[in-house]
Amino acid sequence: MVHIVVVGCGRVGSELAMQLSEEGHSVVIVDKNRDAFRRLTRFHGKTLLGSGFDRDILFQAEASQADALAAVTSGDNTNILCARIARDNYHIKNVVARIYDPQRADIYMKLGIPTVATSLWTTQQVKRWMMPSDESIEWTDGASTLHLVERIVPDEMAGRPLTNFNIGDNVRVVGLIRGGQGRVNIEGMFAQEDDMLEFIVTHQGLDELKALLEGGAR
Repeated sequence: MVHIVVVGCGRVGSELAMQLSEEGHSVVIVDKNRDAFRRLTRFHGKTLLGSGFDRDILFQAEASQADALAAVTSGDNTNILCARIARDNYHIKNVVARIYDPQRADIYMKLGIPTVATSLWTTQQVKRWMMPSDESIEWTDGASTLHLVERIVPDEMAGRPLTNFNIGDNVRVVGLIRGGQGRVNIEGMFAQEDDMLEFIVTHQGLDELKALLEGGAR
């Protein structure tokens, strides 16, 4: 179980908070509008009325003990401010901010904050950034022999050629999401911090990929 703070109880924030809560995690969700909490129809965590960058609210949210924070309000500036405070003041390791202006993505990535443009945002994507150890599978072929999985590049593996993430006949990198933008032409590219890699793997390759990423993160 991990402790997670979600700032913003709109459609995305509420869905994220409910999913994480149902998975058994400790979840605190913050919003300035009391009525927003009505969206939480299956939620077992804590709600706080206020701002996600207010010191008292963050104290009540136990931000200093949080493993992850997602800033998903309707304002880019608010989300980035919350994310920077979470990372710089509370040293929360896994922080992600939702943005509406994709042209700002590169700027925020240079600040070390993963961002996802609203048009590309999914609850599953943000969970990848918040919980890099997530072992979920996105797609499996009809015979259950091939799987598509998404994994975050461990910080310690940044700078390596993407070809280094291929393993024998069982693991192949087939795509990359960087700064909220996906691409499949990855020849000659190198991994960066907070990159999301798309892999096609065999059933055996799931364990081999896990061992590779966990070994690189040590």
